[in-house]
Amino acid sequence: MKHLLSPIAAVCLVISLFSCNTKQTPETIVESPAHAYSESYKAPIFVPDDRIEKIKQIAPELQQSIEEHAKAEHLPGVAFGIVVDNELVFTAATGYLNLEKEIPASPSSAFRIASMTKSFTAMAIIKLRDEGKLSLNDPVSKYVPEMSKLTFLTKDAPTIAIENLLTMTAGFPEDNPWGDRQLDEPDHMLIDLVDEGISFSNVPSYEYEYSNTGYALLGHIVSKVSGMPFQDYITQNIFKPLGMNHTYWEYEGIPEEQLAIGYRWEDEQWKLEPMLHDGSFGAMGGLISSIADFSKYVSFHLSAWPPRNDDDNGPIKRSSLREMQTPQFPRLYANAKDYKGDDCAILAGYGFGLGITEYCNGLKRVSHGGALPGFGSNYTFYPEYGVGIMAFCNLTYTSPWSLNELSTLLFETADLQPRKLPASDVLLERQEQITQLIQQWEPALEEQILAENFYLDRSREKRRAAIQKVLEKAGAIEAVGDLHPINQLRGRYTLQAKNGKVNIFFTLTPEKHPKVQRLDVAFEPNKPDV
Repeated sequence: MKHLLSPIAAVCLVISLFSCNTKQTPETIVESPAHAYSESYKAPIFVPDDRIEKIKQIAPELQQSIEEHAKAEHLPGVAFGIVVDNELVFTAATGYLNLEKEIPASPSSAFRIASMTKSFTAMAIIKLRDEGKLSLNDPVSKYVPEMSKLTFLTKDAPTIAIENLLTMTAGFPEDNPWGDRQLDEPDHMLIDLVDEGISFSNVPSYEYEYSNTGYALLGHIVSKVSGMPFQDYITQNIFKPLGMNHTYWEYEGIPEEQLAIGYRWEDEQWKLEPMLHDGSFGAMGGLISSIADFSKYVSFHLSAWPPRNDDDNGPIKRSSLREMQTPQFPRLYANAKDYKGDDCAILAGYGFGLGITEYCNGLKRVSHGGALPGFGSNYTFYPEYGVGIMAFCNLTYTSPWSLNELSTLLFETADLQPRKLPASDVLLERQEQITQLIQQWEPALEEQILAENFYLDRSREKRRAAIQKVLEKAGAIEAVGDLHPINQLRGRYTLQAKNGKVNIFFTLTPEKHPKVQRLDVAFEPNKPDV
């Protein structure tokens, strides 16, 4: 399945089925053991939460961006949407899903989303893992015996495990666009391919390389372990719980007024692309969906953040969603650029059916594209912002959007802001105590809040003298600034003084009653008047 590279990700990783008739086995749910948790934990929040209002204010610019990109790239039709948490707050569409009959594209139009299918297959594997029905460390040969006959590149090559297929580190070669043309092959073709022998480009667990074949094998594993065709398993266990009632595996039977027809641009005109049926490679790219339906899936991924005490009520646990969104075999791109075109190194890797990119400024996005003859699609979500965007078009191997432009609108024009972590109760308590300590040095307070290493690392006399020198430079303390938490047990704050600022950083121990193990106190003088 060819993956579409966005303009931002030009140097990033390419992030762009088997059904069987075995007897279905009864489902056995393996519950995670209950554990104690803090009732006082404060999850990150939006302060203020004005994201929807800001997005609606840039609606005309968003619509213009979609329309201009469609015109420039000769897209017959495109549909676009933005999700905030669990709500589809903005949609746009332009052009036609069927040129011959002039049926306009809309958020309810059904487009083939190609490789965006992969994360559904990955989610099915993770669900089976969470239920105790397989392990990610299981050798693939346990479920595909023909894998045991493969000839590896080296004698020391490790066994291919399920996790290798999920993270595209099995050593299989990049197989675009060959894999696209396998989509509608009969089921036995996939196993015949393995049985005849697969050519390796790398040793397993050596490096990432995009593989449609690996995800087709994952579909086969889902079918074998669940006892039903993987299409049915994903439909029953993911689509239905999420209310995705208009997402399909096979285009036949989709109403004509909903189904997007695929085209290619050739000889300065649109030409029909043959529609591909679902088949043995469907787990890597067979799905058909609409913006309205797919938005529910994006919302589910966003629901994984932040970690919190709410009950889990989705197809898989929130912690498993976060696991899917964690990059494996990450790679540094030192010469990359951000959406503004500025130099900005990025760290990019592939998780479980998802690509993850983190920029030099800390912005993290999770995404995947998809492309097949006649179609191009993409979705990106920003976990720390609770925002996801998605777009589908019906032109061969073509990006449906200008991601640079859309990113600029969201993060510059609308100025969306991430969640902020509230200070934990223990940090706030220690802040007050530290402020008192450095001014009074009461032995009882020292005994109460300082960890055993504190004076072993540096004597009391030396610490007190150094801090006293800082306070003398600063002058009279006038105000205590807000605490800025880094996590539950680490933070910084400022004392505003007559002559400048006293910057304080501290970390706490892992003890039941956390104490101060590190304390940095530094003076920052007032800037002279110009």
